[in-house]
Amino acid sequence: MRYQSTRGHPDRKHFSEILLEGLAPDGGLYLPERYPHFDTSGLSALRAVWREQGYAELAFRILSLYIDDIPAEDLRAMCGRAYNREVFGSEAIVPLKPLEDGLALQALSNGPTLAFKDMAMQMLGQLFEYELARRSRVLNILGATSGDTGSAAEYAMKGKQGVKVFMLSPHNRMSPFQQAQMFSLQDANIHNIAIEGVFDDCQDIVKAVSNDLAFKAHWHIGTVNSINWARLLAQVVYYFAGYFQATSSEAQKVSFAVPSGNFGNICAGHVARMMGLPIERLVCATNENDVLDEFFRTGTYRVRKTAETHETSSPSMDISKASNFERFVFDLLGRDGQRTKELFGHQVERQGAFTLAPEEFARIGSYGFVSGSSSHANRLETIRDTHRRHGAMIDTHTADGLKVARQWRTDGVPMLVLETALPAKFAQTLVEALGCEPDRPAALQGIENLPKRFTVLPADVARVKAYIEAHA
Repeated sequence: MRYQSTRGHPDRKHFSEILLEGLAPDGGLYLPERYPHFDTSGLSALRAVWREQGYAELAFRILSLYIDDIPAEDLRAMCGRAYNREVFGSEAIVPLKPLEDGLALQALSNGPTLAFKDMAMQMLGQLFEYELARRSRVLNILGATSGDTGSAAEYAMKGKQGVKVFMLSPHNRMSPFQQAQMFSLQDANIHNIAIEGVFDDCQDIVKAVSNDLAFKAHWHIGTVNSINWARLLAQVVYYFAGYFQATSSEAQKVSFAVPSGNFGNICAGHVARMMGLPIERLVCATNENDVLDEFFRTGTYRVRKTAETHETSSPSMDISKASNFERFVFDLLGRDGQRTKELFGHQVERQGAFTLAPEEFARIGSYGFVSGSSSHANRLETIRDTHRRHGAMIDTHTADGLKVARQWRTDGVPMLVLETALPAKFAQTLVEALGCEPDRPAALQGIENLPKRFTVLPADVARVKAYIEAHA
């Protein structure tokens, strides 16, 4: 399997090369030259693997289709270390939580940091450590987080040989729990940098550093954000696991509702659908920062200015520039690298927006995407309604997904809402909605009171580069 840039760069690379590289040399994102495809018999065989051998083996079977430069026995062992009861608390790894007939939550938040990002980061940590040891190399990971990516990455990478993490986050724009998870880590290979700005400023700095090819090569810069194909690939697996749990045969279809800000989580669903998984609808749920909802309704992708980015009670989606979105648009445009480069490399960078041609916009329906948005009031009502009717507490982002999911349900087609985090991470809004604190694991009691270690920097690429040079 070879990988190509969404912006048309002629190079074709192996998985292990792009694992450590992040962005392509032309600023594009890597995608495989083709998506392996399962027919009905192939899906039936994969269902048997999931039923008889479990999630880790399912992950191995899917990842091995895209990773052919790591010996199979090594890849299988990594999947086993990443996905097991000790890490995720159950054999199912991503169990379904039925709410009502045809509607269920898919629990993705049982990992070490209580968020769905653990599903990919645990695998990415294994892959990084393996590949760095094989090459006798070091890696300085540069990432941006609006909350959950950072903690999941740091918990997966802490103590890993040959790896240092430099994680950018928007200063004072995460929940107290999210900040404490990251900033309380005292491991020498973890560096938290609080940027005076919003998440998009953090993401822009990561991309600017990654596009400085000389700096990137000299300091061995890699990324754990979902611009790294390996992270998105690991997320594809739980769409298959959710489908197999919600259906009894390959004749059935399933829809997924996905709270989405950076488009990585739902892009993994797009890949699963391209691989033949019978997905009827991919429901993109946004909060008040509705850039993606606007696109799916109108065909216009318009990045918001910093002052226009709302600070909301589902802060991990307070994003106006969805970095993974380029991958879907590349497929939507028939994998036309030059057209993708024109839209993202020129129009977005210079004008902050683009509008698809009518014939391009018309293709979206064939990819199964629909969308909707949610507000703070919607969030509170959904949390209250879910607790009142089902006795379940849900976090704010999952509430956004559930609210929008109900707009797009189809009779006879199960709708799975991806649960993105446990409610303990956003206790303040849960208290506002329900008048009580959500439960949290005993090991995380009082985490907000632990000593914190972080550095505040302005939203300045040069200052971040200088920090990396001083600590790499």
